[in-house]
Amino acid sequence: MPLPSEPLLKLGFLTIGLFDAADPRRGHESTLGVIELGEQLGFDSAWVRHRHLQYGISSPVAVLAAASQRTSRIELGTAVIPLGWENPLRLAEDLATVDILSGGRLNPGVSVGPPMHYDRVKQALYPTTSEVEDFGYERVRRLLDFVRGERATGFSGVEGFEEYSDRVQPQARGLGRRMWYGGASLRSAQWAGEHGMNFLTSSVVKAEESEDFAGIQLSHVRAFRAHHPDGARARVSQGLVVIPTDTATAEQRAKYEDYVRKRTPRTATPQGPARLMFAPDLVGTSEEIAERLYAHPAFREINEVAFALPFTFEHEDYVQILTDIATRLGPALGWRPAS
Repeated sequence: MPLPSEPLLKLGFLTIGLFDAADPRRGHESTLGVIELGEQLGFDSAWVRHRHLQYGISSPVAVLAAASQRTSRIELGTAVIPLGWENPLRLAEDLATVDILSGGRLNPGVSVGPPMHYDRVKQALYPTTSEVEDFGYERVRRLLDFVRGERATGFSGVEGFEEYSDRVQPQARGLGRRMWYGGASLRSAQWAGEHGMNFLTSSVVKAEESEDFAGIQLSHVRAFRAHHPDGARARVSQGLVVIPTDTATAEQRAKYEDYVRKRTPRTATPQGPARLMFAPDLVGTSEEIAERLYAHPAFREINEVAFALPFTFEHEDYVQILTDIATRLGPALGWRPAS
């Protein structure tokens, strides 16, 4: 196995938090249990993903508020909040509140663009402003300003018995430095760098420059850092799907391999009008996965990951996968669990 030029410093994981519509609490409790297990295993971070009008976590900030009270060390992130569904001022209040409750452990990741299936949801979401809503980077800039303590209004002071602030309250110190942008395009990578954000790059990129996933992702990492005030020190996290099988049962290995086999055809060519490229899922022993990661050009330029858990597995599968990542794959990448 090739040795890393630099050890992996931060190991995280991402879960979608699926649930049964007839018993939604069980799925949410499973997600919280997985986050608690992640802390026990020494993971540096746990991330959750938005799913609106689906059977997955629709309110990750609320879920992370609950997770903040069941954990004490692990960082808690969103990967990502699609801002097309959000009011930046209200979201800034929620993020700051949860960051305070967590003791400064929140890592909010966001993205821009119209909500998925916008034509079908716009009347429910923006019944009177659907045609004039701006879903571009300005929405992120507004959120950043509010989180970083810029004025939200020209009014402050005392009115009667009420005291008002001209800035979002509470103010969470350090939260502005822990804001992440989830980008799949070169433009997004550059914009995130220019605005001093951290950068989340996942298993999806846009085939703008070529049809080589690893090469495209590498160009995004380099463009982000080239435009960031911190340069090479700017934080980037990679989020590929990895499924180690070291301690999996024969039945689990068969299920995992079938899952990957069904998803692999989409990785061959760009998909849809946006020409999205998907990275192959990595399944096998931790040693095999580590070798494939070391061969990945973008992985060799980062020292943080948030490996994505497969979406449709059972709780016991996530326990096995997370345990193998923490006890076998992570150490094979030079990572050491947090104490």
